[in-house]
Amino acid sequence: MPKLSSLFRNIIWLFKGVKVFTLVGKSGTGKSFRAKLVAQKYGVELIIDDGLLIRDQKILAGQSAKKEKGILSAIRTALFTESEHSKDVQRSLQDEHFKRILIIATSVKMAQTIADKLGLPQPSKIINIKDVSTLEEIEAAIRSRNSEGKHIIPVPAIEVKQNYPQIFFDSIRIFFKKRFHPIKKGSIIEKTLVRPAYSDRGTVSISKEALTQMVLHCVQEYDASLSVEKIVVMKDSGEYRLEVILNVPLGKQIAASLYQLQEYILKNIEQYTGLNLKEVNLTIGKIKR
Repeated sequence: MPKLSSLFRNIIWLFKGVKVFTLVGKSGTGKSFRAKLVAQKYGVELIIDDGLLIRDQKILAGQSAKKEKGILSAIRTALFTESEHSKDVQRSLQDEHFKRILIIATSVKMAQTIADKLGLPQPSKIINIKDVSTLEEIEAAIRSRNSEGKHIIPVPAIEVKQNYPQIFFDSIRIFFKKRFHPIKKGSIIEKTLVRPAYSDRGTVSISKEALTQMVLHCVQEYDASLSVEKIVVMKDSGEYRLEVILNVPLGKQIAASLYQLQEYILKNIEQYTGLNLKEVNLTIGKIKR
């Protein structure tokens, strides 16, 4: 009988012309960060993300998996396994007028399970995070998740502060200077950074002295003719910035070489420490004869 009921609901949604999209990718790859952009691209009105029903950057119903203290309870919340939770969202879906809904999930199977729990049709359009993000953006998102435990809820900070003040961390405002279809020039999208209790395993940190030694090693390994005059390490909100002042031999072609050295330092320190380096600035201090 439950299967007949589910089939009947699906027929109703399909009769209404409702289409289900899903954005899939492993945990921490930036799905929630991209959710609004994907929704705007495909004309999607509603988003299901980690137990929440969202419309126009407002939380309509549900409860966030990010408020849970344990990873298993967070998964159950994201999958709408609790009857009252799924019914709350189903009631809200019945009241909303929409044609397209986006489910954020770690796999197609998870999206199918969520659709079934909410009485929605099975996803007909599958979008992989790799289709909407570059490899560099995905790797940066994973580093941020692993080193700082930061997660994103795709709604403004005021929404999260009102509903989940205990996990609020910071907000991100994305300003579009250029026209990207279907996003208008000058548009602002706000997202909220949270730090769930279940991911509170501390942060990865490293002393300034250790970072300084690593930079010295990178410079000497890259080009022994260069010498370091000074290294300044700055840390802000878990992100590190490095100012490196170099002494360079007279007559050395340095423009391309220093750019490559900058990339070399970034790549090695991020690879071997997992830290998020915001900037590595190289400055010529002296020209050695």
